[in-house]
Amino acid sequence: MPRPTARTPGTRRVAVIGGGIVGIALARALAMRGLGEVTVYEKERRLAAHQTGHNSGVVHAGLYYPPGSLKAELCARGRVQIRDFCLEKGLPYREVGKLVVAVDESELGALAEIERRSRENRVPELERIDDPARLREIEPHVAGVAAVHSPRTAIVDYAAITEALAADARAAGAGIRLGQEVTGLRIAGDRARVATAHNEQEFDLVVACAGLQSDLVAQLAGGDAAPRILPFRGEYWDLSAEASELCRGMIYPVPDPRFPFLGVHFTRGVYDDVRLGPSAVPALAREGYSWRRISLKDTLGSLAWPGAGPLLREHWFMGVDEISASLIKRRYFEKARRFVPELTMKHLIGKSAAGVRAQAWGRDGSLIDDFAVDRLGPVTLIRNAPSPAATSSMAIADHVIEHFLQLARSRSDA
Repeated sequence: MPRPTARTPGTRRVAVIGGGIVGIALARALAMRGLGEVTVYEKERRLAAHQTGHNSGVVHAGLYYPPGSLKAELCARGRVQIRDFCLEKGLPYREVGKLVVAVDESELGALAEIERRSRENRVPELERIDDPARLREIEPHVAGVAAVHSPRTAIVDYAAITEALAADARAAGAGIRLGQEVTGLRIAGDRARVATAHNEQEFDLVVACAGLQSDLVAQLAGGDAAPRILPFRGEYWDLSAEASELCRGMIYPVPDPRFPFLGVHFTRGVYDDVRLGPSAVPALAREGYSWRRISLKDTLGSLAWPGAGPLLREHWFMGVDEISASLIKRRYFEKARRFVPELTMKHLIGKSAAGVRAQAWGRDGSLIDDFAVDRLGPVTLIRNAPSPAATSSMAIADHVIEHFLQLARSRSDA
C-alpha cells in the first residue's frame, strides 16, 4: 500500500484526473486564479494522448446543438476563448469555413432544422444558400440543392493548444504528473483520497476529466455505473495532393438527427492536409484505435450493459452501414462522393490515425448527447464530454469552477 503524502497545512488542494484538453484547461484556470494547489494526474507519458490528439481539429461554431443546451452555451463561449488563446500564443487558427450540404430535396427538412438551431445559437455570419451557383463559389466541386455556410468555423491543432495551456498551468504553480494512472478514488468526509501506484494523497476537491475512462473513475468514487462509456472509433482517409483541390475548407453532409455523429466529411487541416472522415464504428476496446486492438473485458462489458439490446434494435442498420464502410473502401468512398462527385477511389490514398469518441450511454440504450457534469461531495465528475468538448474546453473549465466556488462557499458558511 503506498504511503500517503503529507498535506501542507492551510492550503486548499485540488486534483484533476485526466491530461486531455478539458483537464488541462481546468488545471490552468484553477492555478491562474489562485484557487488552490493543483495537481494533474495523467496515465499516459504525454498530454492529449487520446481524444484530444485524435480528432479532426475543428473549432465548432454551434450549428447542431439544441438551443439552451449546455453544449450550445459552452461551445459559443469556448470558440471565442480558443480563438483568443491561439492569437495570444501565436498558435495556428484558420477560419476555413464549413458548408453543410443537402444533396437532394429529401434533406431539406433536416437542413432547415440545422439553420434554425444555428440562428438561435447565434452562429456568426451564418448564410443559407439555395442557389447552386453560390454553393460553387464557396466550394467549386460540391454538388447539392441547398446548404448552410458557417464562415467562422475554424481549424486548429488541439494537441499544441493543450501543451500551451499546460505551460501556463505549470507557470502558475500546477503540478502535472505524467505516467501516473489513478487506481483509487475514495471520499473521506469532506475530502477525497487519490491513489496511484506511486502514492496516495488527500485533496479538498477532485475533478475527474477522464474521457474514455470517465465511468470507471466515477465508480472508483462510488458513483453510478450509468452513464456507461461506449467507445466509437472514427476512421479517416488521407486524400491525395490532387484531391486536396476538391475541398477549400470543410464540406459536411446533413447529419442523421437520430444519431449523435455528423457523418463522413471533408476537412482541410490546419497544416493544409485534407482528410475524409470520420466513420463511427463501435470499438472493441476503450482505446481501440484499430480493429486489431481488442479488449474482451471492454467488449463483454458493453454487451452485458442493459442498454445494449435497445441500442442494437434501434440502430442496427446504421451500425452495419458504418462497419461495412470501415471494412470496404468503396462503401466509404460512396458516402463522400454523394456531395463531391469528382472524387475517385484513387484519391483515397491511405487511412490516417483513427480517434475514439467516449460516448455516454444510458441503461435504456439512449446515447446521451449533452455535456454531463455530476458531483459526489468533494468529487466533481465530467461524465460526458463529446464533441464539441475541445472547442468548449476553456468554457467547460469556467463552468466547473463555478461548481467549485459554490462548494467552497458552502463549506465557509458551515
